[in-house]
Amino acid sequence: MQVGCHVSISGSIDKSVDNAVERECSAFQIFTRNPRGWHAKELTKEDINLFKSKLKASKIDRFATCAHMPYLPNLATPKSDGFEKSVKTLINEVERCAQLGIPYLVTHLGSHLGTGEEAGIKKLVEGLTRAGETKNDVMILLENTAGQKNSVGSDFQQLGEIFKQLKPKKKFGVCLDTCHAFVAGYDLRTETKVKETFKEFDKHVGIENLKILHLNDARGEIGCNLDRHYHLGLGGIGKEGITSVVKFANKKKIPIILETPIDDDRNDFENVKIAKGCA
Repeated sequence: MQVGCHVSISGSIDKSVDNAVERECSAFQIFTRNPRGWHAKELTKEDINLFKSKLKASKIDRFATCAHMPYLPNLATPKSDGFEKSVKTLINEVERCAQLGIPYLVTHLGSHLGTGEEAGIKKLVEGLTRAGETKNDVMILLENTAGQKNSVGSDFQQLGEIFKQLKPKKKFGVCLDTCHAFVAGYDLRTETKVKETFKEFDKHVGIENLKILHLNDARGEIGCNLDRHYHLGLGGIGKEGITSVVKFANKKKIPIILETPIDDDRNDFENVKIAKGCA
């Protein structure tokens, strides 16, 4: 079973491996830089070597690791300056992942800002295609959205249509977020509904393209479009649904990453332990 959570790089990027090991993770996700700004401090040789050596010593399979794009880029924006900045950041993040030996980079699909889904998707595909031209083995993973206003990619059919436009194929995959899927209208509350939802995903996107699973419960109810992650089993999806998703991911050997909150109710250590108990 490959399961873990998003871990901090505070101090230096190699500390993320320490944090993953401390939480008994066999998979993990990081930001390679400050996620709330445009500027990225260059990775030094020491940063890269320490990260790689600690990862090797940890025995965590590098194919169970991924990085996540920062928050500011918007690949579906109609604003040319913002679009160019976003694509530049995506390309830079792909290159940083390549330096660190991280095989996957998860990206949000962005907002069309009211110009319509067709226009937003056109920009998104253009930006992703440009990033896909980088000469390395990093795969960009498209993350399904929660269906917020002006967003694209919450519907599996639309996500599949976006995915099929991307070339070269070997440069792209998908990351499925359970909270996002649930609040976008896909039922994950029972074993039967989980099977139905993944069957629908397979029809439009292809299970073989699912490389990372973001396992999060939801604060909101089904179809509410509220992107608020919650502790496993305590939200709208519930224990049976979360357990069924874990069993499915394990069967398909898909690494599981938690992005659950840290608060008075629960922390990362407890959520990772609960996820393991669902196997």
